[in-house]
Amino acid sequence: MNWQALLDALAGPGHDVQVEDEVLRGTLRFDGQDLAVIGTTDHAPIGVARALAQARAVLDTVRDHPGRPILLLVDTQGQQLRRRDEMLGIHRAMAHLGKAVDLARRRGHRIVGLVYDQALSGGFLTSGLMADVCDALPEAEIRVMRLPAMARVTKLPEERLAELSRDNPVFAPGVDNYVAMGGVRALWSPQNLAAGLRAALAASGQPDRRALDGAERGGRKLAAEVMQRVRSAA
Repeated sequence: MNWQALLDALAGPGHDVQVEDEVLRGTLRFDGQDLAVIGTTDHAPIGVARALAQARAVLDTVRDHPGRPILLLVDTQGQQLRRRDEMLGIHRAMAHLGKAVDLARRRGHRIVGLVYDQALSGGFLTSGLMADVCDALPEAEIRVMRLPAMARVTKLPEERLAELSRDNPVFAPGVDNYVAMGGVRALWSPQNLAAGLRAALAASGQPDRRALDGAERGGRKLAAEVMQRVRSAA
C-alpha cells in the first residue's frame, strides 16, 4: 500500500501530508485530533540529508505543537551506502534523528511507528523502532540484515544461519518474526486501518511491553528476564 492510499483510508481529505526528496511531512486529522506525520517513501535510502530532514520535522513538532502525537511512516531500504554520506557522518545524523524522537517522547508526544511497505537496517532502527510502539501492515517487509551480510559479521556459515532462522525469529527476516520478537506490536488489518491506528495510539501511552511481548510470544525469551535482573541489581 502506498502512503497516499494509507492516509486517504485513515482520514480521507483530512490531511496535508506532502513529499519532498522522498521525505513525508504534514498533518493528519484523526478522531478529532491532529497528528504529525513524518516518514519516507519509495524505499528511500536514509542518508545525512533525509535523516536531518526527519529530525527537523520532529523538532519542529515539539516546538510548535507541544504534545501532538506523531505518526512515523516507514518505507526505507536502509542507510545510504555512499562515500559522501559516510564522510559527512551518516552515523551522527541518524543518531540525531533517534535522539530527536526520544526528546519528543520525553516532552509528552505519543509516537507510533508504522511499517507500511519496507523497513531495512539502520533506516528502521532510528525511526520506527524508536517509537513508543511500532506496528506494521501484513504485507510489509522487515529485516535488519540479510543472511549473507550476517554471515560475514558473525563469521558463521550462511547455511547454519539459514538453519537457525527456521526456528529462531532473531535470525529470520519477515514481519511475522518481528511480531514474535515483540519489535512489532501488532499488524493492522487493511480492511480497518483506523482501528489499527486507534489501538496503536492507545498503546503508545502505556508502559513499554516489547520485551514482555517477545517473551510471551516465544520470539525473544530472555530479554525481559535479563532486564528485570539488572533492575533488581541496580
